[in-house]
Amino acid sequence: MIYVLAMAIVLGLVVTIHELGHFLAAKSFGVAIDRFSIGFGRAVASWKDRSGVEWRIGWIPLGGYVRFSGDENAASVPDHESLESLRRHIVEREGAEAVDRYFHFKPLWQRAIIAAAGPFANFALAITIFAAFLLAFGQYVLPPKIASIEKGSPAAVAGFLPGDVIVQIAGEKVENFEDVAQLVQLRANVATPFLVERAGKAVELIATPEWRMRDTELSGPRRMGTLGIVPAQTRADLIHVQYNPLEALAGGVDRTWKTLTRTIYYLGRMVTGQVSSDQLSGPLGIAHVSGKVAQAGAEGGANFGMKLVGAGLNLLQLAAFVSVSIGFMNLLPVPVLDGGHLLFYAYEAVARRPLAAEVQAVGYRVGLALLLGLMLFATWNDLQQLRVFKLLGDLFS
Repeated sequence: MIYVLAMAIVLGLVVTIHELGHFLAAKSFGVAIDRFSIGFGRAVASWKDRSGVEWRIGWIPLGGYVRFSGDENAASVPDHESLESLRRHIVEREGAEAVDRYFHFKPLWQRAIIAAAGPFANFALAITIFAAFLLAFGQYVLPPKIASIEKGSPAAVAGFLPGDVIVQIAGEKVENFEDVAQLVQLRANVATPFLVERAGKAVELIATPEWRMRDTELSGPRRMGTLGIVPAQTRADLIHVQYNPLEALAGGVDRTWKTLTRTIYYLGRMVTGQVSSDQLSGPLGIAHVSGKVAQAGAEGGANFGMKLVGAGLNLLQLAAFVSVSIGFMNLLPVPVLDGGHLLFYAYEAVARRPLAAEVQAVGYRVGLALLLGLMLFATWNDLQQLRVFKLLGDLFS
């Protein structure tokens, strides 16, 4: 139950902000909206505001949606004939002046902004959370200084020495050892240029991180790139950095950007076959990580209130990372995602008319099949990573 509740909190926050982005953008352009739902399924609670929008909370807290008036086509981009039929229906029911309030009759650029507003709201959420943590707590930084090197490791082969300070990896500036660890984990089997500072001089080295299985505390056994270096990690090495509001905001933007670019890089390697797709996680993996994160945050709390605060803060940080991923995934040019809507709008801008309904229907079926297949595959990976099949085998053997 802890895992399910933690996942519901993380996904509920991320998806609600995503849909709120669509909602606020549509409201700003005067679009008529029927419903804003947090969660799916039968309504646990619902009410209407002064503008006539129905707000509801569904009993399945794993998503949400905004329904624009007249949006009965799943594609949200009806073809020319459907638009004319919808226009006649609106005029007969509400009068000609009401047509401009409907989403499908808004200028193309406004519809594109509304579609893109959801993913960008996810990026804004991540920036806000990262910035708030930096402003409130600062950051304990472990400098990218090497204390020792494993014998025979990629770092030893490349010529790293104790005392080296890593300055750049593949042209990207690193500011702490966390940056080093993240970049190395992504670049297994890739010859990577490093720039290190040694005795006041800049030294260039080429190292190829190797795959190793690591039993991570949060997500279980994972294959990740390792270099074979140990950071200088005495109490004296830790630096506590504090931020003013502008610095915290810049730090939030920087962390969001790094999370996004590293996600894209890793997925690119996965698509090209350089990285095994068995590392892809789905809903069960998110639930597992969410539960572990909540438990880790609650540890050490002096009382129930402090445990709750610790778990909540950890889940907020996890939500920031998940929000970046959700924002990026929704921008992919796949029908049924926001990126698919933008793709159809791009066609409409060039052709000066919406794509034919038959083509849209095929595109959405293919897109839905791809998403469902990806979800099933990711769930299979989760079951493997969580060793469910091994446990079932032991149970019935």
